[in-house]
Amino acid sequence: MEYTLEDSQRKEKLLKTVYTLQVKSDATFQKASPLLSNHPGMGLVTEHQVHQLAEKAKVICHDLDNIKNHLFYRQNDLVQQIPNPNGDHYGCVCGIHCSLDGVIYVTSENAPRVHILNRSGQALQTLPCVEWKKKKETFMPEDVTITRAGMVAVTDMVNGTVRIFNNHSKFSKGEWLRIGRFGSPRGIGVDTSGKILVADYEEGKVHSFAIDHAFKVQNTRSVSDLCGPRYVCSAPEGGFLVSEECGDVKLFNSSHKLVSSICSRYGHRFGNPAGVCTDREGNIIVADEQHRKIHLFPRSGSPICLVSKGLQRPTGIACSTQGLLLVADTGDNNVKVFKYRVRPHYDADILRTSGENPNLTPRRDGKLGFSTIPH
Repeated sequence: MEYTLEDSQRKEKLLKTVYTLQVKSDATFQKASPLLSNHPGMGLVTEHQVHQLAEKAKVICHDLDNIKNHLFYRQNDLVQQIPNPNGDHYGCVCGIHCSLDGVIYVTSENAPRVHILNRSGQALQTLPCVEWKKKKETFMPEDVTITRAGMVAVTDMVNGTVRIFNNHSKFSKGEWLRIGRFGSPRGIGVDTSGKILVADYEEGKVHSFAIDHAFKVQNTRSVSDLCGPRYVCSAPEGGFLVSEECGDVKLFNSSHKLVSSICSRYGHRFGNPAGVCTDREGNIIVADEQHRKIHLFPRSGSPICLVSKGLQRPTGIACSTQGLLLVADTGDNNVKVFKYRVRPHYDADILRTSGENPNLTPRRDGKLGFSTIPH
């Protein structure tokens, strides 16, 4: 009961603080705007005062962004653990992908198959990694993604290639097709334009290319001089993100130009960044294998630690559209599912439409309702 009372008091204090800032800024703007628009000069306002106010405003805006972000997210909320479908026979889970409809794709170390699971972690299908044209030779998938056409694509690090599973082949069980030649392909993803992204570890490169209807590689482009690229995913506004084993995550635009790195932009230091993904709001989420943590890097504000305990060796990660974070924990040999968003789920379009008014909250029917205290 005491916790509930303290929690309510904190909510009330926060709302009052934000409301006071809003009222004061509105009042100042209403008085200052006509004076600055219609009268020459600045009165007694000095350059130093303007600079000082601008700097304070930046700090306040940053603090408000942090408050907003911390209201939206939660930490260490483990809701499910999915055992490795391969058990302990082959190796630990390593690659993971979650489609828009919530279907989960999992690969394991030294296991010649891709497992397809439903949202509850129950097996839907298993794709044996067998090359029928070569006397049923098996291969070991490293990482997994889904192409724009809905086909399963994996990296084959041992054979230096990408493979795409073609359901419509002449073989009744489907066929894995070899796509391209690479040094040591590890991570794989698909960018917003539908091009396949491949992190080439030993070559220090990320390749992007399109696939035509005959599964031929087209329009190949590469980014070089990377330090052990591991995992790769699409960036929210085009381009891609890549994690480097030597301690950074870099953002490239659609023209393959370096935009920034997580370390420089947020002042964050990784131990060993591994899996990387983005959610529907455009936030970047990174698994730190060495520090055993998962951090979210918002569009504005400071980094947020989503998972700080319960991980042994997080590698691949993926987000679902239901506000869940899936972590392939190689150390525990399972997939851990965390609820990292508060309920109800805030839609980015709704927030923009409502002007991010904290008093407007989605009701159960999906419409906006008025509330004095956000849920």
